[in-house]
Amino acid sequence: MTETRWLDDKEQRAWRGYMAMHSELMARLHRQLQNDSGLSLADFDVLVRLTDQPEPRIRVGELGQVLQWEKSRLSHHLGRMQKRGLVRREDCPDDARGAFIVLTEQGRAAIEQAAPGHVEAVRTLVFDALTEEQVNAFATIVDRILERLGSAE
Repeated sequence: MTETRWLDDKEQRAWRGYMAMHSELMARLHRQLQNDSGLSLADFDVLVRLTDQPEPRIRVGELGQVLQWEKSRLSHHLGRMQKRGLVRREDCPDDARGAFIVLTEQGRAAIEQAAPGHVEAVRTLVFDALTEEQVNAFATIVDRILERLGSAE
């Protein structure tokens, strides 16, 4: 059995601070989106993934992988978004079991309306508090951790 590598005081401060920051930041961004556009942060995340595609559609399985959502969560959430007219489901002609999620005109209008306020909130809550050097360091840290997470699979 290996010995536990406990966090030292500096690491623990950084980790707990990150967890508190993440919780507060996600809650504020969710409230901002809800108040300004009626979208949840999860809705916004799905819509962003769709608008990032060359064509505004993505395979359901690929969307689940990108978002890191369980199948049931993804299915329920997409069902709610579909009922609101933000997305639609299309069968995949190459795979009888596969499906695409497609951005609707209503979904495009929703994200176009929501994006400016969301970006302003991100800028105000995060980037306005940092120097250019800190933004560069932050980006480097995020890239490094994401690279490590990717290699852990």
